[in-house]
Amino acid sequence: MRMPLTGYLTYRGSAIVAKADILVVLPTLGDRLDTLAETLLAVDAQRNDVDLTLVVVAPEKATAARTLAKKHGAVIVDDPGTGISEAINCGLRARTSETFYAWMGDDDLFRPHGLRTLRDILHARPDAVLAFGGCDYIDPSGRTLAVSNAGRLARFLLPWGPDLIPHPGTMVRLDALEQIGGFDTQLRYAMDLDAFLSLRRFGRFAFTRESVSAFRWHPDSLTVANRRNSSLESEAVKRRHLPAVLRPLSYLWSFPIRWASSVAARGINARARKLPAVG
Repeated sequence: MRMPLTGYLTYRGSAIVAKADILVVLPTLGDRLDTLAETLLAVDAQRNDVDLTLVVVAPEKATAARTLAKKHGAVIVDDPGTGISEAINCGLRARTSETFYAWMGDDDLFRPHGLRTLRDILHARPDAVLAFGGCDYIDPSGRTLAVSNAGRLARFLLPWGPDLIPHPGTMVRLDALEQIGGFDTQLRYAMDLDAFLSLRRFGRFAFTRESVSAFRWHPDSLTVANRRNSSLESEAVKRRHLPAVLRPLSYLWSFPIRWASSVAARGINARARKLPAVG
């Protein structure tokens, strides 16, 4: 279920920055202050290249996280506590002058010049509604475990294969995102996949193989710790976006794709275990 992305919100402790080009939405529960601090520094570094509004969506009780975010110039929006999709939608409703949307988890990172790279792609490609880049999979210490940079293949696989377009390494035109109603609040894992599939009717997807972001791979990451549930929800999302005549056949490739994704995840976990402990 998608809701309108217009309306009034309550902002606490900071004012919206005018005339920014990019709206960065960062939801957090406030329980990972160490990685949140690192993420906020990575967002700060992007300000050397682009004008951005950082919106941090956090529960009222997450006082330490909210205070930290304010120190980094963030707009603070209350998290209604109804799931990650609605938290992101609340951040989207803070839009003022921004043209583009980018998402960042509270333990993920932008790579140097990542936002500028994606913005420049969209400026150069007026027919593109979405741009994405490579994404480094990093361990809790920041060491690279693997790199996802499927490029054109990611766009081809999106309707039926694994989702190789990383949400933290994606930039979307906000007007198009508003036209699809933002993110489906009924989804917990595959809300980005669902939005990407819906956005296809508004324009092309452009890409770079350059790494523009990093996803932190650790046991309490939502989609890592709930791999099976994530796969099942992704399959259901892809099924509903297929032409009706193909939906009954989708099970023929769903199971092999689920198996391949599981093998890939186990490979990254094995690589992480082989790295020597830090500290």
